[in-house]
Amino acid sequence: MTLHDPKISGSNRPTRPPVIRPLDEAAINRIAAGEVVERPASAVKELVENALDAGARRIAVDYSAGGKVLIRVTDDGCGMTADDLPLAVARHATSKIDGTDLLDIRSFGFRGEALASLGAVGRLTITSRAEGGDGAQITVAGGRLTGPRPAAAQKGTVIELRDLFYATPARLKFLRSDRAEAQAIAEVVRRLAMAEPLVGFTLSEVAEGEAPRVIFRADPQSGDFFDALHGRLTGILGADFTTNALKIDVERDGLRLSGYAALPTYSRGSSVQQFVFVNGRPVTDRLLLGALRVAYFDFLSRDRHPAAVLNLICDPERVDVNVHPAKSEVRFREPDAARSLIITGLRSALAGAGHRASTTVADATLAAFTPEAPRVYQMDRPSTSWPSQASFARATDWQAPSGFAEAPQARIEPADERAEPDEEAHPLGAAKAQLHGNYIVAQTARGMVIVDQHAAHERLVYERLKRQMAETGITAQALLIPEIVDLSPSDASLLLAHATDLAVLGLTIEPFGGSAVAVRETPAILGTVSAAALLRDVLDELADMGRSDGLQARIDAILSRMACHGSVRSGRALRPEEMNALLREMEATPHSGQCNHGRPTYVELQLHDIERLFGRR
Repeated sequence: MTLHDPKISGSNRPTRPPVIRPLDEAAINRIAAGEVVERPASAVKELVENALDAGARRIAVDYSAGGKVLIRVTDDGCGMTADDLPLAVARHATSKIDGTDLLDIRSFGFRGEALASLGAVGRLTITSRAEGGDGAQITVAGGRLTGPRPAAAQKGTVIELRDLFYATPARLKFLRSDRAEAQAIAEVVRRLAMAEPLVGFTLSEVAEGEAPRVIFRADPQSGDFFDALHGRLTGILGADFTTNALKIDVERDGLRLSGYAALPTYSRGSSVQQFVFVNGRPVTDRLLLGALRVAYFDFLSRDRHPAAVLNLICDPERVDVNVHPAKSEVRFREPDAARSLIITGLRSALAGAGHRASTTVADATLAAFTPEAPRVYQMDRPSTSWPSQASFARATDWQAPSGFAEAPQARIEPADERAEPDEEAHPLGAAKAQLHGNYIVAQTARGMVIVDQHAAHERLVYERLKRQMAETGITAQALLIPEIVDLSPSDASLLLAHATDLAVLGLTIEPFGGSAVAVRETPAILGTVSAAALLRDVLDELADMGRSDGLQARIDAILSRMACHGSVRSGRALRPEEMNALLREMEATPHSGQCNHGRPTYVELQLHDIERLFGRR
């Protein structure tokens, strides 16, 4: 606001009070459209959700010019009668709730605003036919209603929206390019397809004078929920994700978490593969995404992100979905219970994975071995005659001498006669050699394993330190002189409300008059620490997430550094029994498939992959 703003300028003040007047219906619908329909993708989301609420089993979405010129959604749902059509485009008219309980919402839509809003800013045509009825059509352009009138139609509904925002041309200036808007539409359809694996989806781009181009297709899946979801995710996110994902199915206190979460070694460079649903509704809730991040923070570095598709199922009365215009955020009655279920459920699944690592690690290794150009082997070359005697003579010049001029780079230990004969049957096999003082080569029943001895032992020591701390607790060191930290009254109140939880982590605080807080003890493992900086870091997390994990993260970081210094160093020669002992401990220790920073501790190559490298397959 500036001084020359006429609203505060003395010379422009009104001489009489402003008059309060009701807005007309067209203005009301356009204002509502500004909240509900932000861009073409928002319109697609509302229309596809309506189709799902109608019980559709196949949904086709067509668009043109990024949805600015045309959006058409066709479904095979229950359809509507001619009498229903005018009500469908009226504001706050819906068949999904009766208005008596706004917390018991079991459908995607419930406000009855979407179609009225779309008809206010675009040219909307709805053609529908209910089971056993006649087809009917209605048109709404700029808020003006025409129809209903008879129309030929199959069972279901076709909603066509043309010239979006033609009635509010100023909104068109804020839309992005056709390509960007088309990508947003595809993302919306992909998310809804993940939420409903039993429903078929087709997304096509329509251009004038050309055949429709299919952008995305997901056929209906069969089987139980997890089988259907597995098939749908394979088609959308790729086989790499589902191959390296863990099945999540945990329930506690009336909350159930289901879906798939990828191994830490399948981490991504951004959060693009994080999909969270609440009762099947796609959401971008900070509480749930923050819980997902916390569940993996012990396994990934800060620049890596987990991949997961999770659905939190609860009684509709325990979650409020009416807190955001686009219904993309929710509010839980017991947010701590929802957050705790995600963290403990994911950590339990990751612990159950044991030493398992992502198959993409082996794929990358094989890709590094693969030559750029295909090799032509001698056996595959056409030959018209036997090699001449001169050819044999030249070949002998390239044969190796009888002795080696250099010592081998690998240290190969003689086989231990006392070793168990079935040692290769273990998942990580039996150690056969040590390369460059850091890499253990083991033979398994199915191929071979290469282990980074330092990274693997570092993880083993770290997990051992964490177990010891969980058993004995976190030791607190008393400060000789308590450190007094001045805070705002709201920050002091928030911090003292969590004093009991912080004391468990070794941080003891007390009120010190006014808005000051006295720090009596800090975690001993942190050494000398600035109490004021520590408290402010804790406050930032409390304000953002409602609880603080920063202190625990600092303690775990110290344990990680201790594990690094206490682990087997690179370059240290290990005896065969030491290498095999390391492999057996890895098999028995959860999370040993990745180091403390999320990098793999071993690579497994299957025998058929090795044979393919040498042209045997």
